Amino acid sequence: MTERPERDAVEAAVRTLIAWAGDDPDREGLKDTPGRVVNAYREWFAGYDQDPEQILSRVFEDVSGYDDMVILRDIDVESHCEHHIAPFIGKACVAYLPRDRVVGISKIVKVVEIFSKRLQTQETMTAQIANVIDTALKTRGTAVLVDAVHECMTTRGVHHNDVSTITTRFTGQFRSSQALQDRFLGLIGQSG
Repeated sequence: MTERPERDAVEAAVRTLIAWAGDDPDREGLKDTPGRVVNAYREWFAGYDQDPEQILSRVFEDVSGYDDMVILRDIDVESHCEHHIAPFIGKACVAYLPRDRVVGISKIVKVVEIFSKRLQTQETMTAQIANVIDTALKTRGTAVLVDAVHECMTTRGVHHNDVSTITTRFTGQFRSSQALQDRFLGLIGQSG
């Protein structure tokens, strides 16, 4: 893991970026901006300080024979792409087929949040969410769909506001069964 620079060095870097943009980092409206940016980065990238496997470590093994899908849909995603450090914002839907254990549903939301609070591509984030749930819960299969709008396309570059990106990851029985994929997509409101 990379060693984090001291806060003073980060604030100095932000001051440099403000000057590079063409403004005076010492003017009234900007003089406290470096500190605010550092605080925002700490919040936006808090996922680096959290372990998703640890979040999923407390499971419930008394499932009374339940073996069908557990689905959480419309989980808020607020992330930043690693290419421009521009936000991408959308929703995630996650399902898993329990084998002999389930996890508190808020833990699934927390896992999505942990991975979204890191720099990566949407494709990588989608795979990371599915893989950690699959591994930590020893599922029979996991399905993840993320639908997000990327600010690097809306506020710069091609300037297209109405384009969203959909990524999916299917493991286990979801990967091998088109019927399960279709059922998952139908239940979350996506066409198969």
